[in-house]
Amino acid sequence: MDTTTSSPHAAPAYKRILLKLSGEVLAGEKDVIDRAVALQIARQIAAIHNLGIEVAIVIGGGNIWRGLTSSQAGMDRTTADYMGMLATIINGLGLQDALGHVGISTRVQTAIEIKNVAEPFIRGRAIRHLEKGRVVIFVAGTGNPFFSTDTAAALRASEIGAEVILKATKVDGIYDSDPKKNPDAKRYDKITYIEALRNRLAVMDSTAFSLCMDNKVPIIVFDMFREENLHDVVMGKRVGTLVSDK
Repeated sequence: MDTTTSSPHAAPAYKRILLKLSGEVLAGEKDVIDRAVALQIARQIAAIHNLGIEVAIVIGGGNIWRGLTSSQAGMDRTTADYMGMLATIINGLGLQDALGHVGISTRVQTAIEIKNVAEPFIRGRAIRHLEKGRVVIFVAGTGNPFFSTDTAAALRASEIGAEVILKATKVDGIYDSDPKKNPDAKRYDKITYIEALRNRLAVMDSTAFSLCMDNKVPIIVFDMFREENLHDVVMGKRVGTLVSDK
């Protein structure tokens, strides 16, 4: 795979990807879900989907509810986490609507049963949807408390045979410290799973990193809000930080 340049007629570097979106990427200055932002993201997804790439998405719920934060404030952790799962369903439906607006057929699959709103997660059905050219949005995390949506992304990517997890963020990669607080923070071009775990890098939790390491699923962390970044990533250009076993 060429990870440096791509000609106008180059083929995508991947056939099937899993895009991990935080709930915060959908939020505007005032709205929990900013319609204009959702449509902007949908257009970026449509652009890579139209290249023939099979796209699955795991979305978080942090713009609406954070289970861990609420449990630290005294709420029962299991209850707080289930509320967070419901928040991801709201975001998934919002993203589905935006994708439909730009002409992309989607299916939402949920890890907790809510049959009037979304399909249950069934691995074979999800793969079939992808093969038919539909974008599949996985919501409700793993369906279990105490697991993050990053872990859900690692799990679903492994289950559907995704070649890479693309973790979309508001920063341009992984740093050795918070670049907002430390102007001398170092950005990694690439890093191994073991280094990420050893250094306790907060971009993903340790369970997600470990699951990707065990199943050899590489992760690319990149800035979703830089125009063309998502397109450049799937075309194999060097964007963001690569986490792999080498």
